Amino acid sequence: MKILVIGSGGREHALCWKLSQSPRVKKIFCAPGNAGTAEIAENVDIPVKDIERLADFAQELKIDLTVVGPDGPMADGVVNLFERRGLRIFGPTAEAARIESSKVFAKEVMGAAGVPTARYEVVEETAQAASLAKKFGKAAVKADGLALGKGVILCQSAEEIVEAVNTLGDPSLFGDAGRKIVIEELLDGEEASILAFCDGKTARLMLPSQDHKRILDGNKGGNTGGMGAYAPTPVVSGLEKEIHDSVFVPVLKELAKRGSPFKGVLYAGLMVKDGRVKVLEFNARFGDPEAQPLLSLLDSDLVDIAEACMAGRLNGAEIKWKDGASCCVVISSKGYPGKYETGKRIDGLDEANRLKGVMVFHAGTKNSGGKILTNGGRVLGVTGTGKTIGEAVEKAYLGVSCINFEGMHYRKDIARSALVSG
Repeated sequence: MKILVIGSGGREHALCWKLSQSPRVKKIFCAPGNAGTAEIAENVDIPVKDIERLADFAQELKIDLTVVGPDGPMADGVVNLFERRGLRIFGPTAEAARIESSKVFAKEVMGAAGVPTARYEVVEETAQAASLAKKFGKAAVKADGLALGKGVILCQSAEEIVEAVNTLGDPSLFGDAGRKIVIEELLDGEEASILAFCDGKTARLMLPSQDHKRILDGNKGGNTGGMGAYAPTPVVSGLEKEIHDSVFVPVLKELAKRGSPFKGVLYAGLMVKDGRVKVLEFNARFGDPEAQPLLSLLDSDLVDIAEACMAGRLNGAEIKWKDGASCCVVISSKGYPGKYETGKRIDGLDEANRLKGVMVFHAGTKNSGGKILTNGGRVLGVTGTGKTIGEAVEKAYLGVSCINFEGMHYRKDIARSALVSG
């Protein structure tokens, strides 16, 4: 088989790495890829937004299966386009992907499906913000559209809510993503991520994971695309069946009822408190960095699973997970999630990758004359696997200690809550 992976981040490096382990796969292309994917796949210089060129490439090279990594191409209809051309592709259509690309749509679906979630109001004119803010006092303010994981501001007062609405509604900052804004009840508890393979009717849950969104230790500082993740997390231990039955099954039914069956990876961001679960958001793809620890623990052939999802026969598919745990620590550029510099030489990658149980997944990197340079905000995802969470964390940070580049930043408390509770 010839495989095309769309994307250029740590998630896509992890996808290429996992797909390359299938005995059915002979060649992998990654568009546009990074310095890490280039070691496994052939990078193709096509931007993820150029879905027509991606489809042309897949047709010309007779690609057997395309796997979509990031949210943008899905929202733009890459799956719809490929399917119209008779090309096999793993991911949801633009209509089904609205569960991520529109916070308002996601709330409407959850309401219709009876999924537990926070109460909310929709702001279509910033002038509404002051009156609505008084209803909440504290709130999570969210841009309706895609904002690279940074379109959420947590507010502790009505004044902060108004300020957040004005910020997210600024087209110079968030473009059309802030045309509508959701003001949502601020839930407390512990966050967790549950991802599931879906075939339109059936959901098969992956191991529960936990992301770390804030840039600084102790969950402080600005929101990022994710500074680290681990799996499995004890936060939802024993709640998996309830989450499957009360979250995934009704959402799949509601989307199918609307004529948009969801096939691909559906990701539920959850808030857990006192054994009760509420949904914060949905994503329509593998999370990044959750993909890195999850794919490190997946023991089955990802190609087989993707085909089962696409064919609507997931219920009978074999999905096995390895024993143990995995932890990914993201290393970012100085200044991220704000302005940052690129082109910094990265040292120690070979040394880190030689460590047993350590895999360095590239995100914002490029190869220039044989040297690996930084080329983004999130640069690397150092992932360790072990028999326990503690061992996985130790290996991940041992890998991080081998790596060096000017201005590198990483959190030192990834998975600490699991270690404390354990």
